[in-house]
Amino acid sequence: MKTTKIIWGLLLTLAVFAIAIVLGPKCHLNSDFIAGSFMTHTIMLVLSVGLIIALRGQVNFRIAMPQFKQTLKPLLFGFLTAVVVNITLGIITVIVSGSAEKHPGVANASLLQFLVFDMIMAPVAEESLFRGFLQNYLRPLSDKGFTLFHRRISLPVLISASAFSLAHLILIVSGVGILFLVRILVFTFVLGLFAGYYQEKHNNHIFAILVHMAGNLMGLISVML
Repeated sequence: MKTTKIIWGLLLTLAVFAIAIVLGPKCHLNSDFIAGSFMTHTIMLVLSVGLIIALRGQVNFRIAMPQFKQTLKPLLFGFLTAVVVNITLGIITVIVSGSAEKHPGVANASLLQFLVFDMIMAPVAEESLFRGFLQNYLRPLSDKGFTLFHRRISLPVLISASAFSLAHLILIVSGVGILFLVRILVFTFVLGLFAGYYQEKHNNHIFAILVHMAGNLMGLISVML
């Protein structure tokens, strides 16, 4: 029963992700401002919300505004994940290859574009699928897990973080290098663990979105510089 639930959760998540990836680029909006990923994330968000509503009896979804002091640690750990992972692996990349590669979605973005599409749209859409739907759908399996640095990581948190990370393999089609891809996979996995942990801890989806947004702050700083 538990294995079946994992399989169904992953299949539905894969279906939403695949539909968004395939249909998104086909929905052209004639605007120089709107990022190419906008329709992909829009479709992902709509389908994810649809799944959450359709399976509301099995998806324990809750979203509410938290107290400000409750958000400090999630925001800090989201940002530190980006700093530690990207700087460490970035240095290794420079040593090995002589240069550090930029994310293709950030390279030509303006500050306003990054704020709208990478700091808001991407976190909301991606978290709605991987934490909002998948992790919450797998919540009955939360009794399984392990302890890391005195923090319990449940099986749903681990699975959603892994799926979130592996979804970024799609960057292969944009021609990124292997070292950059490894950096992104490690970063998104660790970020996913924090996002899932704080969502589960507070039973509130807003924490996953906040962690994701904080993780993208490194990209914002890059654009500003």
